[in-house]
Amino acid sequence: MAPLFAATALISALLLFLVQPMIAKMVLPRLGGSPAVWNTCMVFFQAMLLAGYAYAHVVSRRRKGAMVHLAVVGASFVALPIAIPAAWAPTGSNPVGPLLLLLLVAVGAPFFVVSTSAPLLQRWFAQASGSDPYWLYAASNTGSLAALAGYPLVVEPLMRLSDQSRAWTLGYGVFAALVAACGVMAWRARPASAPAAAAPPVENRRRLRWIALAFVPSSLVLGVTTHVTTDIASAPLLWVVPLAIYLLTFILAFARRPPIPHRWVAAAQPPALLGLAVVFFFSVDHVVPMLLPLHVLALFVVAMACHGELARTRPAPERLTEFYLWLSVGGVLGGAFNALAAPLLFSTVAEYPIVVAAAAFLVPGPDDEPPRVRGLDLALPLAFGVGVFGLIRGLRALDAPLVVVVSAAVLGSMGAVAFVRRPVRFGLAVAAIMIAGALPSGETIFRGRSFFGVCRVRRNALGCNVLVHGTTIHGAQSVEPGREREPIAYYHGGTLVASVLRAYRVRVEQDPIAVVGLGAGGLSAYAQEGQRWTFYEIDPLVERIARDPACFTYLRDCPAAVDVVIGDARISLARAPDRTYGVIVLDAFGSDAVPTHLLTREALRLYLSKLAEDGLLAFHLSSRYLDLRPVLAALAADAGLPGIVGDAGEGRDPMEYGATWVVLARRPGDLEPLRDDRWRPLEPVRRRVWTDDYSNILDALR
Repeated sequence: MAPLFAATALISALLLFLVQPMIAKMVLPRLGGSPAVWNTCMVFFQAMLLAGYAYAHVVSRRRKGAMVHLAVVGASFVALPIAIPAAWAPTGSNPVGPLLLLLLVAVGAPFFVVSTSAPLLQRWFAQASGSDPYWLYAASNTGSLAALAGYPLVVEPLMRLSDQSRAWTLGYGVFAALVAACGVMAWRARPASAPAAAAPPVENRRRLRWIALAFVPSSLVLGVTTHVTTDIASAPLLWVVPLAIYLLTFILAFARRPPIPHRWVAAAQPPALLGLAVVFFFSVDHVVPMLLPLHVLALFVVAMACHGELARTRPAPERLTEFYLWLSVGGVLGGAFNALAAPLLFSTVAEYPIVVAAAAFLVPGPDDEPPRVRGLDLALPLAFGVGVFGLIRGLRALDAPLVVVVSAAVLGSMGAVAFVRRPVRFGLAVAAIMIAGALPSGETIFRGRSFFGVCRVRRNALGCNVLVHGTTIHGAQSVEPGREREPIAYYHGGTLVASVLRAYRVRVEQDPIAVVGLGAGGLSAYAQEGQRWTFYEIDPLVERIARDPACFTYLRDCPAAVDVVIGDARISLARAPDRTYGVIVLDAFGSDAVPTHLLTREALRLYLSKLAEDGLLAFHLSSRYLDLRPVLAALAADAGLPGIVGDAGEGRDPMEYGATWVVLARRPGDLEPLRDDRWRPLEPVRRRVWTDDYSNILDALR
């Protein structure tokens, strides 16, 4: 019996975590490769998981619950195989509503059924065997972890989306058969099971603590993911690491014999939280490599502590489905806080330090009694915070070295150790350390946040305003008198894109230019009077920054007619007249979260349909972690297009950055004006062509 239930739990979790990236990847070409799409999908899946747990809680209490569930499983096959209708397209400026409706129709039924498995299987196992079923939760999360690692490493590189859908449908059939076998066992054993009323009732205070203990890791894993991929290193697939750790802590905490004693993890939680508080005390941008392990380790310790508390305080098996229902409530609230509320409430990734402080309040006290808040619990952390605040402010006013500031943060954290046995006092002390380190920097001109990430404009020591998205520079402009119209950064006069635009200007001045990716608007420095330039930008916040004269003035001072079209480039370009543009510049790949739907066979066909007969396609492919030249070489060979590639090094000026550019044309003669010793032919490669149905980011890793 145990192998059957364990295999069913593992396969259900495997299907659950395979369908999420699969369906999200299916809709990306229709909606654009933006975090808004992933965030909306994530909220949908969490909401469906909550609905599945609520259903499991209700149906498990019914005499014929197993038979009812098997009927629901059979009915769900109507929605298979999973696919997006060819005619589907979002309407209106906000695609969230249409996307949620699409997900409900396309994948709602089978995902709902699979999401019910964890609590139902455990309840059925308890009924059929009379033994503790909680170890099945570890088996379930093992399947989740396998799917999480297997999708980017095995499934995505080897299978098209259509093949993935068929394979998932086959796996769902196996899952349904296993569920039927488990349900029959539960049905036969039902008369011998104890009634639910035999279990002691659960107090509301205990339910609230379950929700809080589930909320913190759920929010923390998303906060770490956002922080790591935008503020530390936007390496592709880096989001897998935090989520894998999150699932691993579930496996370890709910194992029959946890390999790490809970008391050890509980003792390690305060130092881990204080370590994160020190990290938030000073700017992390300057110490990127050494801080990544700290974030990952702290996530493991905190999630392990919270999940260990959940495992320690779990109720009797009769209350199992209720227990998982409240865990799901906490998980949904944590995800909604990060994915929906935080982008609207905060201009930075503030949800991460906020949840770190919240985790400090959950540090177990000397007993299980609820903490009593006394006057000193408020007064002492307040005095502690004021002292640290004054110390930091004084050090920064004196331009103290970074090592001095870090030393002060360490000393401050040591003071908080005295409060560790009182959760309220300790939580407020941790919050005080982070608030003290959040003093605004004088070099920051603007900071804002949208669904697409955090953008900030800072004034550097060279007298330039620099637009930064996470840790990636998206444009810069000199504020020195007389240099305002000078292109710098990736677009300086010696870079390869300058020769592209100059060559184009000589040949076909009458045709307009399209640029995918606005940034600071630096490319418009090459615009000439009488020309028309159209920038396609997905993030409205970027346009707001580019048009703010306190940040940048490229667009304001541009002599050409400039339009900015907000929306995903593929959707927006599809509305442009055919054979319109003399040059299309694709500058959307500088960030390391690459929109793969802009580098597919279908995307290239779209660009060519909008390009003049003798026009040029210019791709900016500079990236710290990805080499996209082979991807583009395969696309060019597939389409029969000649191309050239060039790597320009950094200029003499520190604000002249190196860049990699690839230019494609319909005929070799259209590239002749560009042929010099800086360019070389784009050689064809033996690599599978990316399509809307297939892409493989791992293959592009440097």
